[in-house]
Amino acid sequence: MCNSKEKMKIAIQGIKGSFHHIVANKYFGEDIELVECMSFTDIPTLLNEDKVDSAVMAIENSIAGAILPNYSLIDEFDLSIEGEVYINIHHHLMALKGQKISDIKEVWSHPMALLQCRKFFRNRPEIKLIEDKDTAEVAKRIQDNKIKGVAAVASKMAAEMYGLEIIEDDIQTIKNNSTRFFVLKKNNDSPYHPSKLGSIKDKASVKFVTKHDAGSLAEILDIFGKHDLNLTKIQSLPIIDKPWNYAFFIDLVIDDFVLYKNALHLISKKVTHLEVLGEYHQNRL
Repeated sequence: MCNSKEKMKIAIQGIKGSFHHIVANKYFGEDIELVECMSFTDIPTLLNEDKVDSAVMAIENSIAGAILPNYSLIDEFDLSIEGEVYINIHHHLMALKGQKISDIKEVWSHPMALLQCRKFFRNRPEIKLIEDKDTAEVAKRIQDNKIKGVAAVASKMAAEMYGLEIIEDDIQTIKNNSTRFFVLKKNNDSPYHPSKLGSIKDKASVKFVTKHDAGSLAEILDIFGKHDLNLTKIQSLPIIDKPWNYAFFIDLVIDDFVLYKNALHLISKKVTHLEVLGEYHQNRL
């Protein structure tokens, strides 16, 4: 989509100063053009219509767990996973300069951010929590409209970008709070084809649908185990047009690419559907 003189266009959920912005910079560097989306549901269309080159999407949090609607979006719009990024999430309480916590009557932020700070706010029942679309956008709105008595929960980058003062640092309940993000692209050939698995990576995300036979899932997991493939995650999602049927999404760490290919070949004969969502380099904190 972009030539060598153009900046890559990267779609993110939220605006500049959001955690998605931080991840985009970490993965692609700072010389990029951000396309801000207030909803995750806007991202797949931008990718599939070639309006952006890649996208960043949160997929799971160490406290709140998997973000199932985002798995559904990746599946529904046939997106490909080109990478992953883990970051430690530090939530800060911020407001207009000169405000103290005793001045704060309401706190606005994304529901996930508020959930991850619930212990801090449980001890301050006088503060009303208001769910909003994006952490950084709330910080910007408070500054733009000079809203007193209201604080945001957002990143330190957001406080710096929008000129807010941090009242309380690191208010997340669990200090070792991390989120995993997928880096996504338009998917042109995701179905499993043995001849197309030539790029050596050390992690893969795979989707499969089992046959309606007793022990089908156990048999597939056994194949992975016998081929020395470490499963780091397994997630089931209902198949919308087939009530009480489920697709399984699995993340694998690959030590031997030949064994990985052989495992997929065997599994392809035992499932009704097998799809490689992405092969990429694993990221660690």
